[in-house]
Amino acid sequence: MLSLVIATILVATALGVWAERRFGERGPRLARRMLTFTLYGLLPPTVFFNLATADIPTEVGLSILLYYVGLSLTLTGAYLLCTRVLGVSRAATGAVLCCIMVPNSGYMGYPVTAALWGTDRLSQAVVWDILVAAPWLLIGAFSVGAAFGTKAGETPRDRVRAFFTRNPPFYAAVLAFLVPDAIVPDVLVDISRVIVVMILPIGFFALGSALAEEAEEGSFAFPPKFDKLVAMGVVGRMVLPPLLLALLAWPLIDVPETYLVLAGISTGVNPLVVSHVYGLDQRVTAGTIAWSTVFAILGLVAFAIVRAA
Repeated sequence: MLSLVIATILVATALGVWAERRFGERGPRLARRMLTFTLYGLLPPTVFFNLATADIPTEVGLSILLYYVGLSLTLTGAYLLCTRVLGVSRAATGAVLCCIMVPNSGYMGYPVTAALWGTDRLSQAVVWDILVAAPWLLIGAFSVGAAFGTKAGETPRDRVRAFFTRNPPFYAAVLAFLVPDAIVPDVLVDISRVIVVMILPIGFFALGSALAEEAEEGSFAFPPKFDKLVAMGVVGRMVLPPLLLALLAWPLIDVPETYLVLAGISTGVNPLVVSHVYGLDQRVTAGTIAWSTVFAILGLVAFAIVRAA
């Protein structure tokens, strides 16, 4: 499973780069249409059916709460660095914050959990994905997109309207909590999990296309540069959240190893959707997703080598 996920990431990204080089601007145009289709067609049913049938135990609540505290501290620090120290644009600041907020706890987190601890721990990964990734994407990242994006309008009213009119997965999540899970057919849940698999190559195809397009226009090199903003996004996503979680939990509880690993998983592909819809900095978003994924893959390869030895 793990090798298949890694291969899918590499192949889909390479295809996105090839499409832009082969077909010019038609490649990125296709990628943007695929992202829009993902937002309005694929994400809502995926969110609804998985949340509606989720069994969330109460004993994990403190670990999740401490992670929220640590991530909030990380986001506050990143915001202050971007605005007070580096003085970067609002679109770039929003891109950094979105990349820190949204972990790849689904596409990469599930197979990583299975590879490290076996399928018996997958339920922990599902709970983490639902309680962490979903809220920080649907509420956090979309709110940041509406607040910082260049396509969200000028006035506060425009930006609030943009959040509610360009966030269909949010309504799917609300509906999922209102509908009893007993009335949700299992076959539809299974179909929604197939949709999750479809989102993975779409997201990384769009990532490869965005990287190649920006490189073609001279905005940044391909592979993307590991500059200050990308480094901030990678460190804020992969280093500080698990470290702060461990420190905050140390005098209180033993945090499951699964959660410490998922707390430091790479940036998910959905910030690319948010960046496209709201007008955040595509260079920072694509670069952070790419580099954090590279580091995650290298870590997985190192783990496989050590375990084999």
